[in-house]
Amino acid sequence: MGSFAHGKGFPRIINSTFENRMPKHVFINIKELIQVRPLPERPLIKSDLGVLPTIENAFLIIENNRVIGFGSMVDFNHEEFKNELIEDLSGKFVLPSFCDSHTHAVFAAPRETEFVDKIKGLSYQQIASRGGGILNSANHVSNIPEEELFNRSLARVKSIIQGGTGALEIKSGYGLSLANELKILRVIKEIKKQVDIPIKTTFLAAHAIPKEFIGRKVEFINEIVSKWIPVVVKEGLADYIDLFCETGYFDPEDIEIFSKAIQHTPLKLKVHVNQFNAIGGIDTAVRNKAVSVDHLEVMNEADYLALQNGNTMATLLPACSFYLNLPYAPARTLVDKGVPIALASDFNPGSSPTHNLFFVWSLGCIQMKLTPEEALNALTINAAFAMGLERTHGAIFQGYAGKLLVTKEAPTMAYFPYAFAENHIDKILN
Repeated sequence: MGSFAHGKGFPRIINSTFENRMPKHVFINIKELIQVRPLPERPLIKSDLGVLPTIENAFLIIENNRVIGFGSMVDFNHEEFKNELIEDLSGKFVLPSFCDSHTHAVFAAPRETEFVDKIKGLSYQQIASRGGGILNSANHVSNIPEEELFNRSLARVKSIIQGGTGALEIKSGYGLSLANELKILRVIKEIKKQVDIPIKTTFLAAHAIPKEFIGRKVEFINEIVSKWIPVVVKEGLADYIDLFCETGYFDPEDIEIFSKAIQHTPLKLKVHVNQFNAIGGIDTAVRNKAVSVDHLEVMNEADYLALQNGNTMATLLPACSFYLNLPYAPARTLVDKGVPIALASDFNPGSSPTHNLFFVWSLGCIQMKLTPEEALNALTINAAFAMGLERTHGAIFQGYAGKLLVTKEAPTMAYFPYAFAENHIDKILN
């Protein structure tokens, strides 16, 4: 438990009243208010990642969908709030909503037939070589009207929100042509208008090499750089650009090309890297000031050193390792070496068909040997930094604007990652 347990060391926040206003929403008798801290200034690393400040027997005040006060019930003045909306949360925990900084949530169809192929012993690479994988999803996107893609994806995103995610990143990458990549990016733009959480958009044209460019990767990259990126920038359709740096896909040198291509644009760099092989992509990504490098299942000493000397977030995706039966990223080693880590779902139809971040929390503990506190910090504060949302999301501070999760009754906070198959959410506060 952190230094603010029982409300010690935290100022009581009281705001003046206004005439003709909506009443404040006041929650009392909260068993434990989790992740209460001043506005974070930097991602958490090393021992700080294991610190999770909480207030036991707490109250929380919300006005206009922002946190304006909290503290211990010992200091709560019932008379002062007699005209406000008061709700008793006895026995329940309240924590900030999760931030999912790596998803592919806009896709046309699931790939459950590949699931069966995998059970029969085919590897991810073998399935891809038979026309499955990313190319399969790209075919589905190509054959579906944009309106239908929007309807299916919006329903999916609403389900993600109901599961406790309060900030979301969505990548393109299932287009593999300019028209279809723009289709996905426009769908993401429309989804943003329909939901009440922030969504960050990543342009992932370099997800795989299209059939028509097999053996002509350089030409494909030139096409993206000279034609696709300018259109995406002009229409304001993305916050980040990404590429799959992996043997048989894209190389570290390609990271350099994309990094140069987005100079003097609003786009920032993210990179899929080290999922199956360590080929130098991390060092190149860090030198090119990537916001995050994602996957990292396979690491070597040069990779660790590059991350230690840079300012790039290591985003780990344990649900992908679970589904593909791959090694898990070495979270414990990364933390011990002082590298900031985030956890994300990698929700996609082929290699991580889940957006359940409670499950990711469990995997972070069970398979990656993170403590419950470390894993939750990686799913909230550090994930918010990986999305540029650290000033509004990730922790409960004055002015916090994200959703809040009210859990069902539980004995301790550690129960949530421990009981990995349960639905722990009682309600979500806007």
